[in-house]
Amino acid sequence: MASEEQEDFGVFVDWAQMGDVSRDAAPGKTEYKDLKELKLHARTGQWARNHSQRALVYRQLIKALPCRAVTADAAVYRDIVGNASSKRNPANFPLPEFVDGAAVPLYCLKPESLGSVHAVISCVAGEFPDVSHCPALPAVVSLLMHWSADESQCFEAAGRLLACNEPGRRMLDQTFLAYQSSCMTFGDLAHKYCPAAHKLIVAAATDVLEVYADWQRWVLGDLPFAHAARVMDVFLVEGYKVLYRIALAILKFYRKHKAAGATPPQQDSAGVKADIQAFVRGIGGSVSPDKLLEKAFSIRLFSRKEITLLQLANEKSLQQRGITVRQKRRNVQLAVNAENFSSEIVSAKEMKEIWSWIPERFALCQPQLLFTTSTHGCSLNRFYSHCEGYEPTLLLIRTTNKEVCGAFLSTDWEERKRGGNKLSYFGTGECFVFRMKPEMERYEWVVIKHPELANSTPAGSEQPDEGANGTSDTNANSHSLPVETPPTSTTDSAHLSPFLAARHFHLNVRNTSMFMAGSVDSIIIGGGGEGNALYIDSELNHGRTGRCTTFDNPPLCTESFQIALLEVWGFQDAMAT
Repeated sequence: MASEEQEDFGVFVDWAQMGDVSRDAAPGKTEYKDLKELKLHARTGQWARNHSQRALVYRQLIKALPCRAVTADAAVYRDIVGNASSKRNPANFPLPEFVDGAAVPLYCLKPESLGSVHAVISCVAGEFPDVSHCPALPAVVSLLMHWSADESQCFEAAGRLLACNEPGRRMLDQTFLAYQSSCMTFGDLAHKYCPAAHKLIVAAATDVLEVYADWQRWVLGDLPFAHAARVMDVFLVEGYKVLYRIALAILKFYRKHKAAGATPPQQDSAGVKADIQAFVRGIGGSVSPDKLLEKAFSIRLFSRKEITLLQLANEKSLQQRGITVRQKRRNVQLAVNAENFSSEIVSAKEMKEIWSWIPERFALCQPQLLFTTSTHGCSLNRFYSHCEGYEPTLLLIRTTNKEVCGAFLSTDWEERKRGGNKLSYFGTGECFVFRMKPEMERYEWVVIKHPELANSTPAGSEQPDEGANGTSDTNANSHSLPVETPPTSTTDSAHLSPFLAARHFHLNVRNTSMFMAGSVDSIIIGGGGEGNALYIDSELNHGRTGRCTTFDNPPLCTESFQIALLEVWGFQDAMAT
């Protein structure tokens, strides 16, 4: 350890920019056996003022990463590139195509250190041929260079981050598929955990996904050095999920910044992206690193397992649309084209608002009209015949009182046939209901906001049948609903991923998982409590709405209503058109 302490970890650093960070003080604690203490020190910035201590802690953390058996190390770099201390010309080491045009942020490096960063990235490209898309790499290498004694150390550290092979854990996105699905996952998290900020982005940008495609750059590239270094502290300890937390915190602070000034004008997506970038680069004037991390870790998120499941669902959606790991980035838009869109219930602008609520992986799709009572008539049989085979679907209703409400339904209506002659619930926690007029409001699965409601139900326990209104009585137009006992359990019922079916969890089905049901007599959305979020009769003529436990919604319109028009929209693959 003595020889390590004598290393100069600041050879690439411009110390005039480093503020009160100590270069020469003897490092304090650099090795940890207690994970709790390690996390606490990372989150509270214990290494922020001692440059050598941080460098040695990073070395231990990166060395501890489980990696592929054959991973290029510092010796490989010295053999290929050498380890010259003289100034390198960046032009001699062009950045690889897989960084997708991302520039190298210098942070607090000397200008002449830029060539060294280029050399490391260039060698990474040669030694890690399976990396096909990694826009975050220039920022990561630039940060690591601050705490490296030479280029080869920096190369080995970057290589181990890329080669990490711990199951269920990754450090950096390395393919377009992984990167794009992470952008979609961030979008899913943003409109669940930052609804006010998400609404601001939707109102200002023409393409929300284009704005969210920059989320990693906000954290790795745009943040000032003091903030980015603190992010690296927790990132190396806790992994990829930290980046989501920091980006969501940035989004919350951005919204607060906008709320303090004038209402932002309508802008194109490029304008919104530039505005957020300017805010992040200047965030030090209003938000300290401590304040940023405090906000980030105050956000209640899914566990790493559930975020991974959501990421995999988004990857699968992209793969089904023909997007492979070898494709370059293409723009993915909220595909509501005002020129081609025509509904008798909502305008293109209103549909765009609804589109901003749906899971991001479906925002790749165009709205496709499947069924409308004005063309296909008021028949539940025709409703099913036109809607079966499509998943998900969007239901829109206009009442004779000119009220507008509806539901996003995650599962194919054909699933109702599994219940035989009995009306039984199916669907997933991604279902939600909404109203458009007099004001727009969405009501999600109650467990998303209140996970404590997901009470455990012992496997094999018996529960009484209940009707569509969530009581022991049946609706006049419905059969009794058998309560399903989920066959599998979860070890963490407080962290639920809404795209999973309720059957994956031991839930109190009566209270939490009445998503959608259908029979020859009626269709029902939501249940429990005082009634259903929506109940529609077999003639698609009359309906009822009330507060239900599934979505904890108030009546979506007049409680007993007559339907003037009903539409069902599917999600047409925009890539295939």
